[in-house]
Amino acid sequence: MKNRLFPGMTRRDFLSASGAMALSSMAPLSMALEAKPKSVLATSAKGMVTSPHELATNAGLDVLKSGGNAIEAAIAIAACLNVTYPHFSGFGGDAFMIISDRNGKVRTLSGIGQAPAILPQYSGSAIPVRGPASMLTTAANVDTLGKAFDISSRELAGSKSWAELLKPAIGFARDGFPVSPSERFWMDFREKEMNALPGVAQSFMINGKAPGIGQLFKQPQLADTLEMLAVRGYRDFYEGKLAERIAQGLKSAGSPLTASDLAKTQARIEPPLRVNYRDGVLLANQPPTQGITTLEIMGILDRFDLKNIPEGSADYYHVVVEAVKRAFIDRNQYVADPEFVNVPSAKLLSKAHLDQLAGKIQMQRALPWPHVFKNGDTVYIGATDAQGNSVSMLQTVYFDWGSGVMAGDTGILWHNRGASFSLKADSLNVLQPGKRPFHTLNPGMYLKNDKPHILYGTQGADGQPQTLATILTRMIDYGMDPLTALSKPRFLLGKTFSDTRDSLKLEKDAGEKVFEELARRGHEMSVISAQSPLSGHPGAIVIDQKSGAFSGAHDPRSDGRALGV
Repeated sequence: MKNRLFPGMTRRDFLSASGAMALSSMAPLSMALEAKPKSVLATSAKGMVTSPHELATNAGLDVLKSGGNAIEAAIAIAACLNVTYPHFSGFGGDAFMIISDRNGKVRTLSGIGQAPAILPQYSGSAIPVRGPASMLTTAANVDTLGKAFDISSRELAGSKSWAELLKPAIGFARDGFPVSPSERFWMDFREKEMNALPGVAQSFMINGKAPGIGQLFKQPQLADTLEMLAVRGYRDFYEGKLAERIAQGLKSAGSPLTASDLAKTQARIEPPLRVNYRDGVLLANQPPTQGITTLEIMGILDRFDLKNIPEGSADYYHVVVEAVKRAFIDRNQYVADPEFVNVPSAKLLSKAHLDQLAGKIQMQRALPWPHVFKNGDTVYIGATDAQGNSVSMLQTVYFDWGSGVMAGDTGILWHNRGASFSLKADSLNVLQPGKRPFHTLNPGMYLKNDKPHILYGTQGADGQPQTLATILTRMIDYGMDPLTALSKPRFLLGKTFSDTRDSLKLEKDAGEKVFEELARRGHEMSVISAQSPLSGHPGAIVIDQKSGAFSGAHDPRSDGRALGV
């Protein structure tokens, strides 16, 4: 039988060829994933942590086991990931948290580095995405962790010292850790670009070659920096001796950032945005993050009776994709730094606006999609303890390997988030002194009865709201456990680093009939392999409010897992 989606291909051709269509360059990752343990559903009655790297997850688990709280566990995990997952996270990047204490008091931390006070001159029409000219914003990751530590110490009876929480990361940097399949994949993927990534070539390759999966790898310069932070405190990154070294390293590399810019860097503690969904409330960070976009998507889907739409059907994918499109149009029109532009958050999340967007969705016809895709990579961290404290967190260096440039001899690979600014004067996200760039990162939390019920987040830039919409509907509407929800086929709308078409990329195991029906409705379809790395690396923890039990998982597409106490 012929395939209407791909003329000239039989069903057998479709099933055998579709995996190859995801790019032959993905082959190293396919082989690499065979080396990692199979993902499992973790359960516990005493607390839980999840991250994309098992060593980091274990560090957080050790904190919980020794009496630490969820914030302390998240800090330990984040510090370790900055060593063991350097392609997606680092102290030279940004970070975001949603924190809830045992009484349901919720706040967000948005750690976004700002543009320099004195801007450089650019000769082209766009900011370079790699190299010194992309090192255009300060890094607020460390201040985010530090402010979270202060909250833990001041309000949650935190028992761990700052130095104690950094100790596992220092050990991995000093003594070494086995290289992950994900890190090796991203080194192979960028092999031909190493001239534009000098920090990666010099600091993460051995004798000019990428280390093998499982090979012991050490970062002595980063170990020295972490020890300095442990002894001198987190603000030393911005105002102390370490800040002097970082500023000198940035200057030597050719970045426009100065010591004064570093000193002005502060993570913001803010109330979360909220939207009702079914019998609970979804939370997100304030703009300039796209957290509001995830909430808009879910608010639109709240107007549809998903329980009467079979999960995994063409109707299911269609309605979620169409909700994504409407929210993305709003995002591109309104979301930027609210200190520089008016972001009408209340209007975008209002009942009237969400009703209007939901009413525009036609179940048999897709909205054309020519809009620009935004890139980015990151890592998700979730932690919850027996006392009821919870943390949902993301940290990032923007593109894989960030700017590709080290800040001097600190071992810190600086991010390239500033490359997301525009040089067009009429852009919401136009580059301005002291401005924070638009951010794709949006960790989330779902409350029921004013207490945390689901912690969630994902890697994937524009894919983040899309991935979150699928895993949230699957857990909330269809009652799936976290591992099942994370394992199901997902989609990615728009251009990616591997496919420049503005198509709807859907994992092969969604099934041929679904592809054909979506194509009939007007979606431009692309097939990607099942469990594709293009579809994000989410993690989730569910807290049963009746029993107090925890269940969690990290995406089977990643190197990580959830672990219970």
